[in-house]
This record gives sequence, structure tokens and C-alpha cells, in this order.
Amino acid sequence: MRAHLILKDGTLFRGRAPLGFGGSGEAVFTTAMAGYQEILTDPSFAGQMVCMTFPEQGIYGIHADLNEGTRPWATGLLCRRLTFDPDHTRSEGDLAGWLKRHRVPVMTDLDTRALTQYLRDGGAQPSLLWTEVDGDLDAGVAKAKALPEMTGQALCAEVSCRDRYELNAGGTFRVAVLDGGIKQSILDQLVGVGLHLEVFPWDAPASELADARFHGLFLSNGPGDPAALSGMQKEIEACVGKLPIFGICLGHQLLGQAFGGRTFKLKFGHRGANQPVHDLTTGRIEITAQNHGFAVDEASLPPDIEVTHRHLSDGTVEGLRHTKLPIFSLQHHPEASPGPHDAHPAFRRFVELMETFHK
Repeated sequence: MRAHLILKDGTLFRGRAPLGFGGSGEAVFTTAMAGYQEILTDPSFAGQMVCMTFPEQGIYGIHADLNEGTRPWATGLLCRRLTFDPDHTRSEGDLAGWLKRHRVPVMTDLDTRALTQYLRDGGAQPSLLWTEVDGDLDAGVAKAKALPEMTGQALCAEVSCRDRYELNAGGTFRVAVLDGGIKQSILDQLVGVGLHLEVFPWDAPASELADARFHGLFLSNGPGDPAALSGMQKEIEACVGKLPIFGICLGHQLLGQAFGGRTFKLKFGHRGANQPVHDLTTGRIEITAQNHGFAVDEASLPPDIEVTHRHLSDGTVEGLRHTKLPIFSLQHHPEASPGPHDAHPAFRRFVELMETFHK
């Protein structure tokens, strides 16, 4: 079925909608060459239609153990070609069939190079996948122009767990996890370093997160605009100074706000498995996995907050630490999935922080 991707500014990209239906979301691109299932199920992609810059998608099929969330959270897949007959001995199905069951629209035969360059130059923006059965193209353009921007959207309530639950009871340290849209791989890494986790919904109060039974607090990744989450930021601020804290991605941004800083929207964000980061504390260059459209404004941070990591492409803040309190955060994803494992030691660092604090 013929289709158009209509951007909010009225720009059109032609393609096909093989599943027969369209959808909407912020059009973003990722440079990851593999990992489509992990990307689509990552809750941080909620509200976004993902353009895969690698042309072939679906090659190795679908595998249940690759899910990063309970279902696909991305609102659409934009690609050049989609394989309907995957080639992998352990494949449990094809990508198209899986997305159709979850009602996630797909656009194929798209000039992904042109779209990526357009978003890179003009910035990520809301978009609409409009099929030939949806009606007049002018109506689609009008509908696309009315789509809301990602700025100001609070999406954690859609992707967070509903009730508290526990993992790895009996672990060395008991850690409260604030779930703003946490990836399964992050939970796996925290369990892997021996932590007993209690996972709380996004709106949990500080009185629960900093309860005396906890040795540390972990702040997860998640979708949307961190500046729209003033409630979460205030609860995190109330936890500062009471126990060791480690934040990733959205958790990093919320910590920056809790310290008194501000966040801002990047032009096209950092999404991919090959993002270079300079660890200023060790001098190492790490190749990292990233998925974020907002960043912490370094100029807004108070003097007792130190920048520990910096993105080598644009100089934005990739890591913070408090100079007096046992608190640190990373903008990138040390768990990867998909991506390299250069930043894996961050989880062990969290354990060491708790060991020192609770001597």
C-alpha cells in the first residue's frame, strides 16, 4: 500500500505501508546497525517513530529474550527494506508479523538516508504515516501540522510499572529503583552485580524511595521531556543526601534538575550504538549506546556538581557526580542492548559507592 511520511513542517517522504495502517510520533533516527527488537521495545522510544539508518531490517527475526519492555513502545518503524522471511535458527517469528500483532505501523521503501539527513539538519519533529486509504493528502498535511511537539510531554506514566515488585531477594544491598520506563537489560545488570531490587512506579514518593531499609537508589531511563516531570524531580530532590544514588539517561536528567540545573532539547538527539564519550575522570574514550533527545545544561549546574563525561561530537554533558555526596549519573546507557559494553563498569561503581557509604 502506498504511503507518505508527513513531517510537521509539511515535508513529504514517499514509501509503502505493508501492514495497511499508519500512525504518528516524533520522527527520530538511530545509527545502530542491529538491535531493532531491543530498540522498538525500549520504553524510552515511547511516542517516537524510529528511522533505522541501516537499510535491511528483520533479517534475524524476533526472539522473546531480546525484549527490553513488555511490548513495542515505539509508535512506528521507518526503514528502507523489511525482511518477511528471517534467516536465523532460533527465530520465533518475523518482524512484520510481530509488529502487526502489536498494531505498530511500518513504512518501507523509504529513502532513509534523505530522511536522516533532513532530521539531522532540521531537527527531529512530529510526523504522520499517512496511507492511501486515509484520505486526501492535504488532510494528512493538516493533521501532521497539528501534532504536538515532544517538548512538554510527560510520558513516564504510560510506560512505568503499575505496582511495586522485587527482584533478586537476598542480594548484597537493597536498592530502590524508580521506574520511569526501565529497560530489562538495566534490571539484569543491577541483578548481575548482586543487588536486591525493589522497583517502584514513576510517582513513588521520597518517603518510600529513601526508606531506611534501602542502601541505595537507582533512577531509570524513560521517555519524554524531563522538564515536564516536576513531581518526580521534587521527590528525587528530597532523596539527595540520604543514600547513594545512580541515575541513567532520564534519571541523569532528573538528577541534574534536582541539583538546580536545567535541561534542553537537542536538535536531533543521540540515538545509536556508536556514540563516542570522553570519561574525564580516567581519560578513556568509550563507545556507548545512547537514546535521548534532551540533555542537561552544563551552565545551569551549581559548583558542587562535576561533569565527569562529555560527548565528543557536540560537547554535551554525558555524566555528572556530586563532589560531596555519593551520587553520580550517566546520560548514555552502560547496559547497551544493543551496543558495546565499554561503560559496563558503572554498575560495579554503584556497588562500590554503597560499600563505602555503609561501612
